[in-house]
Amino acid sequence: MPHGETADALEPLIPNFLSYVLSFIYVGIYWNNHHHMLHTVEKVSGRILWANLHLLFWLSLFPITTAWIGENHLAAMPSALYGVVLLMASLAYWILQQLIIASQGPDSLLKRAIGGDWKGKASPVLYSIGIAAAFRSPPLAQGLYLLVALMWFRSGPPHRERAGSQIDLTGELSCPSRHRGRVETWHTDPGLCDASFLRGDNRLEYGT
Repeated sequence: MPHGETADALEPLIPNFLSYVLSFIYVGIYWNNHHHMLHTVEKVSGRILWANLHLLFWLSLFPITTAWIGENHLAAMPSALYGVVLLMASLAYWILQQLIIASQGPDSLLKRAIGGDWKGKASPVLYSIGIAAAFRSPPLAQGLYLLVALMWFRSGPPHRERAGSQIDLTGELSCPSRHRGRVETWHTDPGLCDASFLRGDNRLEYGT
């Protein structure tokens, strides 16, 4: 909280605000990706549910590391821990993604959607470099974390990336087209979407 009544009282809070903005961008990216990825799911197993909970655990730590790095933005350990949480969240997302792909079989729509997933592979590497760099230069580490976020934030994503992997915040909304209950493809034209999708009536089959 600001300690004072003038605008100068806000200056010490700038690092806190910037760390909050970065974490908010990350949460938005994960929410968007997770939302689209689950639209490819037709059957939810117990393993998928546990993997989803695992991802939620690491995302729930964002407020803690965000507050710490905001109050100690030039310190090594807060910057490193922030990167550790980002790294673990990305690995948890990958695990969930792979379990969904495995459940869909060789013709997995999600596997086709993510393609080579170069950003998904590059992100953990950059997080790891950032964690190591935090002990030499915390600003450099934070710059790498920002770079990863900007990597996902770019406009004009390839269509095949929208339905799976991590979906860019500026990407168009896409929706599934089904044939005999199975998701066949994704469209950005609402006129080609299933009526059930437009109503929000997306029923999933649950299993173990």
